[in-house]
Amino acid sequence: MILGDSTIGENCTIGPNSRLNDVVVGDRVVVDNSVAEKASIGDDSTIGPFANLRPGTMLGRDVRIGNFVEVKNTAIGDGSKASHLSYVGDAFVGAGVNIGCGVVTVNYDGVKKHKTTILDGAFVGCNANLIAPVTVGQGAYVAAGSTIDKDVPVDALGIARARQTNLNGWAERRRKAIKSDVE
Repeated sequence: MILGDSTIGENCTIGPNSRLNDVVVGDRVVVDNSVAEKASIGDDSTIGPFANLRPGTMLGRDVRIGNFVEVKNTAIGDGSKASHLSYVGDAFVGAGVNIGCGVVTVNYDGVKKHKTTILDGAFVGCNANLIAPVTVGQGAYVAAGSTIDKDVPVDALGIARARQTNLNGWAERRRKAIKSDVE
């Protein structure tokens, strides 16, 4: 469905089960089984399947927003990608950024919204939480599984997770305890 004041560029593919409402779509864009409202999608970008572009989303050229990614009130620069299972809200994402699977920009503190900034060439590993307000510097990396609540400087690695501890025999003891509780 194409609704409201939507415009679609040349050579686009708007797939079935997609809904565009008040959206500007550039040239050579693919939208697959996705929803976009009050958003703009730059040339050569690919959306979906099952993506949700909420109001205030502005995508540059050659951006990839993949399956089950939600974007709200965010500008994403040329060549950046969030390929799957992420929430990017109230953010600025520069050019050439990779947002890994399961990344969340944690933008709401219970009272007001805060902004996350991810600068050009940054890499955010899978299952990371970026607690806004926070900035990930140009070329910086965020380690998978990290919860980042302080700025990550240019070209640095931000890592915020506890070291793994293995409790040998724990599973066997747990199964025995459950079995004895049932008997």
